[in-house]
Amino acid sequence: MACAVRSRRVPKPSTWPRIFFPAFSPEREDPGNKQFGLAQIPKVVGGINPPSGRAAAALYAQVVSRVVPVSSTRAAEMTKLLENIFRCVNIALVNELKLLAMRMDIDIWEVIDAAASKPFGFMPFYPGPAVGGHCIPVDPFYLSWKAQEYDFATRFIELSGEVNTAMPYHIVDASEARSTIARKL
Repeated sequence: MACAVRSRRVPKPSTWPRIFFPAFSPEREDPGNKQFGLAQIPKVVGGINPPSGRAAAALYAQVVSRVVPVSSTRAAEMTKLLENIFRCVNIALVNELKLLAMRMDIDIWEVIDAAASKPFGFMPFYPGPAVGGHCIPVDPFYLSWKAQEYDFATRFIELSGEVNTAMPYHIVDASEARSTIARKL
């Protein structure tokens, strides 16, 4: 057995880009959303070099309706991070506005619905107990950590994390306050 293994030719890593075509394509899905299945969601693809990018794009073009090629695997990963950070920051914004609106006795849902009537430049986000899924609560903080290598502070990401992490506590506090009031009645 050892002789058979030794006789196999394993390509040197320096030749891999000519034999293999390493590329990255971030996952983009909305579980449970029947309107956007795999084939309808544009696929972002970046290779470690142009041939790898072209090979990956050709592969995905057989499965999805639109391939969006980018210059590198890093650009493909940053695309995913931007999408998740966009959601994380906007969810934090509306969560914080919800807390303020409660103190001001304003219905945040009415405000969001009214703002959503603007046909451009606004995308509605809704308050909730926290950000959901397996990407949005975590991915932005990978970039925040990586940014430290570049001596860069990602303040929006950090602040959105603080706001979103505090939301479950606000909900528990509000529930306890309502429970106390109900017992007194």
